[in-house]
Amino acid sequence: QVQLVESGGGLVQAGGSLRLSCAASGSILSINAMGWYRQAPGKQRELVASISSGGSANLVDSVKGRFTISRDNAKNTVNLQMNSLKPEDTAVYYCYADNTRLRYWGQGTQVTVSS
Repeated sequence: QVQLVESGGGLVQAGGSLRLSCAASGSILSINAMGWYRQAPGKQRELVASISSGGSANLVDSVKGRFTISRDNAKNTVNLQMNSLKPEDTAVYYCYADNTRLRYWGQGTQVTVSS
């Protein structure tokens, strides 16, 4: 079992920045990829960013150049630095972690970007 706890969401004006963090505990040695999804009201959950255990990162086109994903394997954390935020980035952001069998989810953290 893996437990994920997110932090760092909140309300920010357009153009501002937020940093999301996700701390993993439990069977952390089994974790491979980690990352972030988001879900806006009335929309499907979408993958925002992912990072492998070796540090290879991928981001959805809509956030490239604005968001950065990083991972600290020693601290068992994955972070999402979000700059130049736009109102369309407003969503609940969910951290996830994969092992060879399952995908684990955090509880979600709200990010609201005002225009």
